[in-house]
Amino acid sequence: MQHRIVVLGAGYTGAIAAGRLAKRLRRQDVAITLVNAEPDFVERVRMHQLAAGQDLKPRPFREMFAGTGVELRLAKVTGVDVDRKTVAVVDAGGAGELAYDTLVYALGSGWNAQGVPGTAEHAYEIASRPGALRLRERLARLDAGQTVVVVGGGLTGLEAATEIAEARPDLDVALAARDGLGDWLSPKGREHLRKVFGKLGITVHEHTAVTGVGADHVTTADGETVPAAVTVWTTGFAVHPIAEATALEVAGTGQIVVDGTMRSVSHPDVYAVGDAAMVMGPGDKPLRMSCASGTPTAWQAADAIAARLTGGKLPNTPIRYFNQCISLGRGEGLIQYVTADDRAVRAVLTGRLAAVYKELVCKGAAWGVANPTLGLPTRRRPVTRERAAAGSAVKAPA
Repeated sequence: MQHRIVVLGAGYTGAIAAGRLAKRLRRQDVAITLVNAEPDFVERVRMHQLAAGQDLKPRPFREMFAGTGVELRLAKVTGVDVDRKTVAVVDAGGAGELAYDTLVYALGSGWNAQGVPGTAEHAYEIASRPGALRLRERLARLDAGQTVVVVGGGLTGLEAATEIAEARPDLDVALAARDGLGDWLSPKGREHLRKVFGKLGITVHEHTAVTGVGADHVTTADGETVPAAVTVWTTGFAVHPIAEATALEVAGTGQIVVDGTMRSVSHPDVYAVGDAAMVMGPGDKPLRMSCASGTPTAWQAADAIAARLTGGKLPNTPIRYFNQCISLGRGEGLIQYVTADDRAVRAVLTGRLAAVYKELVCKGAAWGVANPTLGLPTRRRPVTRERAAAGSAVKAPA
């Protein structure tokens, strides 16, 4: 009897986990099903480029997983019953149900409106492909001189503002940041960021909290009204709400609480990866929601599942940060080197070389989805009948 592994979500982490499991385990021993609502892989780290009018290379999952044994199920996940070990889905044929022995929860996150009035009705988001395409269409209809306000001074906001300003120099682009511009960066990083923003003509509203969004303006906490023909909302991410509706133990953020192998602390047959997981990193600090955090959690989960099913050694690789990669349009970039717990150090890489570096990182992330075998042996290990029957709750020997 094959051990049934169901992976929910085919973003960076879900797709990597599914492919890595297929490389670690024998096809006759396991049945791996990858559930995703879209047929193509979405390069989320490039959504600001898509919104600014650039076309991205299509990456169909059926081509990426051809010959791997991973079965793609095009469906929307509507619920998870961790007691019955089933997943409720809706596809072109209607509602259905999938049973699992091991579940990898990788539904990730979407934009976070932060409860600000008017955001859901009037703001645009770039946390998803539909959102980026909607913004792209709206920007294309703007006349010269109209104002675009990007709300949020984090990495996504910086990339969105500079990409739009570079692609549409005829628009008046502004950024509203709750804190100072790039204040978490090193002094050299902040200096370069201000230089690029100045060159692109981006107006910066620092230490500005946006408390309302209208059809043609945003309102700030001090009562100021800032004109905005288009408001782009980039104030962080919120996890998919399905996990919180289950019996899984979740944190206040709605993320699934996991151990060092990405295994749920309350349900040992469930693993969570990427933005869906509450993962503690160096300094006992939660990892930030990002591709940089998510990819190693996918490796960790896949290797742990394989180890528990085959009697192998459990992974024990610390997850840490090395740098923050920021694109500032197509010709400029900023690579901020950081400590293991994501604090900026003095060293930075800037300019054209940094832009090339960031592009290589993006290409490498997409390559890693289709080739998730970094550090893996070429021989697949067999799953014993006893371990497959018992499921992933069986602990590997010490």
